[in-house]
Amino acid sequence: MEDAERLCISSCCSDWMSEMPFAFWDTPLWNLAIPGSHDTMTYCLDERSSVVQSSPRVLRVLDTVLPCIVRPCIIKWATTQEALTEVAHWLDQHTKEVVIIALSAFDGMNLDQHKDLIQFLICTFDNKICPNHIIPSLRQCWKHNYQVILSYDDSAASGYEELWPQCEYWWANTSDPSHVISYLEERKAEGRPGQFFAAGLNLTEDAKYILSHPCQSLQSMTLSSYGLLLNWVKQQCPGPGKSCLNIICTDFVGAFSNEFTQLVIGLNQTLLKET
Repeated sequence: MEDAERLCISSCCSDWMSEMPFAFWDTPLWNLAIPGSHDTMTYCLDERSSVVQSSPRVLRVLDTVLPCIVRPCIIKWATTQEALTEVAHWLDQHTKEVVIIALSAFDGMNLDQHKDLIQFLICTFDNKICPNHIIPSLRQCWKHNYQVILSYDDSAASGYEELWPQCEYWWANTSDPSHVISYLEERKAEGRPGQFFAAGLNLTEDAKYILSHPCQSLQSMTLSSYGLLLNWVKQQCPGPGKSCLNIICTDFVGAFSNEFTQLVIGLNQTLLKET
């Protein structure tokens, strides 16, 4: 294999798309292996916002009994507006990188709030947004200066060419990494969607887990399972095939010197071997 065809990405991974060999430039982005971060932002929260019904029951009970304590803790997470503005600034500095932003779980949002958020997205990213009728490849995105693909999982997105349909997320909803792997293997056997989708490695603590591990955090739970989960990732491959993966997500993606991110990007090497 010639040097020009080797997948050689710098360790920081901040410009990995711009460093991709020529052989990848016309591959649809949904056929590449792309590292993703899970559950990175929230929108439309204030201290009057109740905990959503999809939250663990213990959290919902505490929110009912002690909202003055629970809600300020939740609101400390970064808001969508702040996070997306930072993304836009980052893209200005990395002009050949493309990000896929999947927005979902709009619990309690009304139509006016959807319209406000959609307008904010369009104004923030403007001509960086890749319209939903394009087959996005690196070459196409670079040619038109597209850097953002916005997936919006709500009917409020209807009629906006700037918004892509739901990016399906495979979520095991368990704190057991072995069960996560089993679940993802079952989904792979069913076959991948035709466009963008994500396989979630994220662990989810339920009330039983929280009560039996009072001194543990989501971070410690996740990082203690990283070895097992990353070994599974090493066996995966991108591409259009039935069992191929596209976006692979986890929490704490920067852990261990970007090991997860580098590993996922490196999976694209298998596509070179097929050409």
